[in-house]
Amino acid sequence: MNKKYIYLLTISGILICLDQLTKLYVHTQFHLGESTVVIKNFFNITYVRNFGAAFGFLANSHPEFREAFFLMMPPVALIIILFILKSVHESDRWQVTALSCIFGGAIGNYIDRVRFRYVIDFLDFHINEKYSWPAFNIADSAIVCGVIILIGMMLLEGRKHRQAAAVSSEKIME
Repeated sequence: MNKKYIYLLTISGILICLDQLTKLYVHTQFHLGESTVVIKNFFNITYVRNFGAAFGFLANSHPEFREAFFLMMPPVALIIILFILKSVHESDRWQVTALSCIFGGAIGNYIDRVRFRYVIDFLDFHINEKYSWPAFNIADSAIVCGVIILIGMMLLEGRKHRQAAAVSSEKIME
């Protein structure tokens, strides 16, 4: 088996296990809405059920549409990730890592959707409980980290192309 697929299975497997174990703990040890202060005025563990996507996107849409959408989209996304990964060179560890994070995060949240029809969120950051970030979970964090890595790679690649173009144009002008 190609190393990049072993890498995908390892990273996504670790993320899925960590995600599901933390969600299981919150789901069995907390009541819905219960919150425990971890860092005063900054971070709590709060049990939240998210029926939508990130930040509650589509949470208020028709339940049948929402459930069908959230049950169909992750498999499509996973197939797209595998298709993209096929064209990634094995030595491109950053891109393999990014895609693995997104893959593992998508599966982690998909497991919740299949089991409960919602996603368990619990990481609750806020400033003095006035300014609050929507609660999220390990899978969400993995997806965001993967996307940030991909965006960073695209920005760096764009910069390299601009620098190469500038060097080429200077040589032509000489």
